[in-house]
Amino acid sequence: MTGTENSMNDGKRIRLQNFQRFVTRTGAACGLAVLSLVIGACAQPTSHVADAGTAPPPLEVALPRAILPDGATVDLELATTPEETTTGLMFRPSLPADRGMLLLWSEERYATIWMMNVLIPLDIVYLDDTGKVIEVVIEARPCAAEPCPRFTPDEPSRAVLEMAAGSIAAHGITVGESIKFEQVSGYPISSEELGIRN
Repeated sequence: MTGTENSMNDGKRIRLQNFQRFVTRTGAACGLAVLSLVIGACAQPTSHVADAGTAPPPLEVALPRAILPDGATVDLELATTPEETTTGLMFRPSLPADRGMLLLWSEERYATIWMMNVLIPLDIVYLDDTGKVIEVVIEARPCAAEPCPRFTPDEPSRAVLEMAAGSIAAHGITVGESIKFEQVSGYPISSEELGIRN
């Protein structure tokens, strides 16, 4: 081997040694970085992660509801558009005792409830602006073909509460009593607010 070849080989050897040192240093640094990430991830609290065999807790959603004079509550479906108030509880095969529908209008009116295509008997409660009961219909019968019964109160109403038949008797709802509502925007109107409007 000539001196030039030796110096070239020495240069290659030095570069190889530098490369090996670089790989060793950066490899160790990368290894440490990865290891610290793994340890950090394992050390994080896992309260937000459900166990594989456990379902996450249900979300708590406040449903609209009526609080009847005896303190019982009824979860409500709201009907506020013309289509919703016209359809009401038509075509429903059942209605649990703790469920109902509140039909709401923007102002008082002589609201007629028509039993056409209603498949279950209903109790109907007509309410004024303040949530006071102004008229009741007990056990309105289902109807599949005309002529079907229509129920119109003697006084205008702002809302109608439809519940399963037997609810009025079970909860002692009578004309003149008030029903409270939660999670129902704009209803009932307080008597103070009603006085300001008139």
